[in-house]
Amino acid sequence: MADTSWLDWPFFEDRHREMAAELEAWCVDALADIDHHDTDEACRRLVAALGQAGWLRYCVPAGPDNTWGGALPQVDSRMVCILRETLARHEGLADFAAAMQGLGSGAIALMGSDSLRQRYLPRVAGGQAIAAFALSEPEAGSDVAALSCSARLDGDHYVLNGAKTWISNGGIADFYCVFARTGEAPGARGISAFVVDADTPGFSVSERIDVIAPHPLATLTFDNCRIPVAQRLGEPGQGFKLAMMTLDIFRASVAAAALGFARRALDEGLSRARERRMFGQTLADLQLTQAALGDMATAIDSAALLTYRAAWLRDVKGVRTTREAAMAKMAATESAQTVIDRALQMFGGAGVVSGVPVEKLYREIRALRIYEGATEVQKLIIARELLKD
Repeated sequence: MADTSWLDWPFFEDRHREMAAELEAWCVDALADIDHHDTDEACRRLVAALGQAGWLRYCVPAGPDNTWGGALPQVDSRMVCILRETLARHEGLADFAAAMQGLGSGAIALMGSDSLRQRYLPRVAGGQAIAAFALSEPEAGSDVAALSCSARLDGDHYVLNGAKTWISNGGIADFYCVFARTGEAPGARGISAFVVDADTPGFSVSERIDVIAPHPLATLTFDNCRIPVAQRLGEPGQGFKLAMMTLDIFRASVAAAALGFARRALDEGLSRARERRMFGQTLADLQLTQAALGDMATAIDSAALLTYRAAWLRDVKGVRTTREAAMAKMAATESAQTVIDRALQMFGGAGVVSGVPVEKLYREIRALRIYEGATEVQKLIIARELLKD
């Protein structure tokens, strides 16, 4: 049984605790046996199931007169973090499916026209449309301002040319929020954002990418892809700002996903330590094991405090949490890697058998230390925020 005592912390309200209990019950029933043989189909089914159950409504705002499909007037960071932590503890692909609905549509919620918001967000919230966030390029990953994918204005259309890579939901998304250079100014100030439907002529998925924890991932190509001006998000040249705003909203939730993986690893390690007999005693009787468990539990609580501090600050204080979210993301993903590694070590050879929980967790956590800003980038963000202050 997972520890839920952290929900009693003052960061949370009764509505958060109620949502967590309902989600936990749903996960036990709905995520017990996910077929991973066809990752694309599994992801599609999970998006549909999460949408039908109402959980994706926490990933988008409600909008005026509830026309955008969200559960709350604004995205509540604590709700999103609880959602991701709980899903990750049960099933990594379910966490991925939910997270990408929020990240993939976040730019529309922030700067989309009323028409775009009403067209896309309700379908995202209902699990009827799969969203994707297309920012990274072959030569522009952490250095987003160096992107070269271009969008040239031609009458009432933009013409997109170039490539995007490492795009989550690539190949199964119904639409992509694409960031391209429009040239209003050098560097980051000359980037704009667009919504590109998957069936737009000139758009193609040029390569599918397989990674150690399988999920839909691809390289996208734009070849004279014509996008109506009405599909632009915000004003020309606001794309970089929009991308950073979107990442700021959801970065703390990456930390929450890492917490979910780490908590599951601790549960698995505790069970193994109590049951595994060696040298006439259980593994839990050995002081080395006890020391490891103490380190694991402390690392998890430390990361959780940073994570929910960042979410609470954004929700309650309404302040920018660039530094706090970066701290949470860095601490939670790095410590989760260590926690999972120690749990796997307790299983010995049984821990590296393909498909067992700790082996799956070991593969799941590795990507979180890279995507949405690698650990090294988070350190730079924290330092720059400190120096700015």
